[in-house]
Amino acid sequence: MAGRLLAHSRPATTRRRSTLVAYCLVLMQAAPSARAARPMVTDDARITDPYACQVEAWQKSTRSGHEYWAFPACNPTGNLEITLGVNDLPGDGGGRIYDYVLQGKTLFRELETNGYGWGLAAGVYAHADPMPGQGRLGASYFYLPFSASFRDDLFIIHLNLGAQDNRDRDAKPVIYGAGTEINFTRRFALIAEAYGDSLGSPYYQAGVRIWVVPGRFQIDATQGARFGDFSESRWWTIGVRLISPPFMK
Repeated sequence: MAGRLLAHSRPATTRRRSTLVAYCLVLMQAAPSARAARPMVTDDARITDPYACQVEAWQKSTRSGHEYWAFPACNPTGNLEITLGVNDLPGDGGGRIYDYVLQGKTLFRELETNGYGWGLAAGVYAHADPMPGQGRLGASYFYLPFSASFRDDLFIIHLNLGAQDNRDRDAKPVIYGAGTEINFTRRFALIAEAYGDSLGSPYYQAGVRIWVVPGRFQIDATQGARFGDFSESRWWTIGVRLISPPFMK
C-alpha cells in the first residue's frame, strides 16, 4: 500500500520524464523465497527477506496516459523493511508529475502456512516540485497489515486499516484495503482486491501473478476501476518483481 492509495491533485510539471530505478535493476539476482506483493495495493503481513532487497516496478495505463512506478525495498535488520519509491504520472495540463515515497514496515507476528500474521507500516510521500503554500510533503500515513493463510496457502486473505494526513486534500481520512490471492500452483495465482479511503468510493482490481522462476522472478497483470465508474476510471497494469539474495548481514 506504500503511497499507492494517496491522491495526486497538484498542477502539472514540464520536467522531463525520470528514468525509473526499477528498470536499472532488472538484472538483479533473485533469492529462492516467495513473497506476495505486486500487483496488490492491499499490503500483506510479510516483508522482504532478511538482509536482502527487492524491487517492484510496473506501468499503469489509464485514459489520461501512462503511469510508471518503482518501489525498491531492503530489510537491513531482519524485521524492518525500508521502501523508497518513485512515480512518474501524467499531469492535468499535459506535463508530468513526480513523487517520492518513504516507508518503514515491521512485523509483530510472521505469517505462516495455515496461520496468520500482522504488522505496522508508516510512511510519507512528497512531491518533487513544491506546491504553493504546501511545500513538498503530500501526505503521511500508517496502517496495520493483517494476513491469514488457509488450506496450505492455497487461499490467503489480506486486510489493511489505517489513517492518513493528506495535505493535498486538507483531510485526514481512514484508509483501508481487502484482498485475496488464490495460489493454484507454485507459479500461478489469481488476485483480487478492493481499497480506498473514507473520502470517496473505493477502487477494485483483479488479475494474475506468475512466477517465471518460482520464488525468484515474478510478472503480473491486472485490470481495475473505481466502483460505479468503470468506463472512465478503468486501468491496466503490468509489472515485475525481483528479489536479491541476502548480502547485508
